[in-house]
Amino acid sequence: MSETCEARPLTTHSPEKVAEVHAWTKTEAYREKNFAREALVINPAHACNPLGAQYAAYGFAGCMPFVHGSQGCASYFRSTFNRHFREPAPAVCSSMSEDGAVFGGQANLHEGLKNAYELYQPAMFAIYTSCMPEVIGDDMNSFINNAKKDDFIPKDMPTPYANTPSFNGTHINGYDAMMTSILKTLTEGKGTEEASEAINLIPGFEPTTGNIKEYKRILAAFGLDYTVLGDVSDTLDSPLTGHYDYYPGGTPLDRAAESVNAKATFVMQKYATGKLRAFLKQSYVGETIELPMPMSVKKTDEFLLKLAEVTGKPVPEELKKERGLAVDAMTDAHQYLHGKKVALHGDPDQLLGMVSFLLEMGAKPWHILCSRSNKKWEKDVQHLLDASDYGAGCQIWLNRDLWHLRSLVATDPVDLLIGDSHTKFIAREFDVPLVRIGFPVIDRVNLHRYPTIGYQGVINLVTWLANAVMDEMDRKCEDRYFEMMR
Repeated sequence: MSETCEARPLTTHSPEKVAEVHAWTKTEAYREKNFAREALVINPAHACNPLGAQYAAYGFAGCMPFVHGSQGCASYFRSTFNRHFREPAPAVCSSMSEDGAVFGGQANLHEGLKNAYELYQPAMFAIYTSCMPEVIGDDMNSFINNAKKDDFIPKDMPTPYANTPSFNGTHINGYDAMMTSILKTLTEGKGTEEASEAINLIPGFEPTTGNIKEYKRILAAFGLDYTVLGDVSDTLDSPLTGHYDYYPGGTPLDRAAESVNAKATFVMQKYATGKLRAFLKQSYVGETIELPMPMSVKKTDEFLLKLAEVTGKPVPEELKKERGLAVDAMTDAHQYLHGKKVALHGDPDQLLGMVSFLLEMGAKPWHILCSRSNKKWEKDVQHLLDASDYGAGCQIWLNRDLWHLRSLVATDPVDLLIGDSHTKFIAREFDVPLVRIGFPVIDRVNLHRYPTIGYQGVINLVTWLANAVMDEMDRKCEDRYFEMMR
């Protein structure tokens, strides 16, 4: 005869007690406790390692991303890209379950590769791991070699792979690992002793397809023979034609293979490309050039001047004209951003670009929060702050999460927030306008299509931030100040 277990009653609190605790979480005392925590992360401002590997896979023509792990992980990656880009985000999975956790995932991987190859006919599989195969120690190199030996996939098919445990690193580490593996695989045996006149550009983990298209437009304006390595600009921003294409874009594999012989490779996100840059410097014939994202007039100037120096070609007149338009836009709008305090979070390279832009506009990047980076990044940001009068008093918050950012906004208020869609909860609670930049942006449409780099990017950033401030002025001002002319 079974005994009946009574459910433990829920602890309830009065509305007054709930309000009291909520108010306490906005105090300096709570902030001190919040920043003292070490083992707990609340709402991290980054995605996981294999998601970045999947993004890298989308950058190459005919490449099918292959998740070696559980179906739930693959669904998370696909849905996140689908919601951000509003595009199909195909990927296949070995669908490991309890059996795979006990006996290893080789059988799952082989069956998955065989089925995916027969169904989708990819030119390349980019294979990466989630937590389960990493915890049990699956030998990916042996598994993939066995798949070719046993004819599950063609022996000559490129199959780069990356170990990307979700419990270690972030999406930029997964991107770095997979990009390195892809280029190692495709360029093997292709190197020559003499560099060609071609130029490579690696955007990094770039969630704004408009930025990649802007890079390509700038390179084309110089009249260069160029290859963008990891080009998702068509893969994740393709036209609606009534016909679904599994592989609508990406860097052609033959161009990626020949990239090893280019005159120079421009890497635009150094903190998302640590392993990759080491490989490029060791294996590529030409020079590897590290530059910050050109998200301000000064940083765009540096990018264009370096292009001119390396290629021997002058900066095109059309880009010089765009520079004047960007400076004009800044001049028209500087009074709305001058002195405004901004809290921002995002990826390390993106934050460096945004801080540079804000300081140019006379705004104060008051709270700069990065949920996963290192002391070198912190020094780079501090260097930007020290070089500007508007950097005084601004603070860098390294390896902190969005619950920390909430405490900062509560106790040291700002005029503007910049971040991804997760920031909207802080914006709503503290009635601060939010400009959505970063990844993912899943509650607005089409923002990924607008560049934030180059002179055109400067114009877009000026427009978004200044208009957000003016919207707030209209929303909060007294009737007598509710003017047509701002």
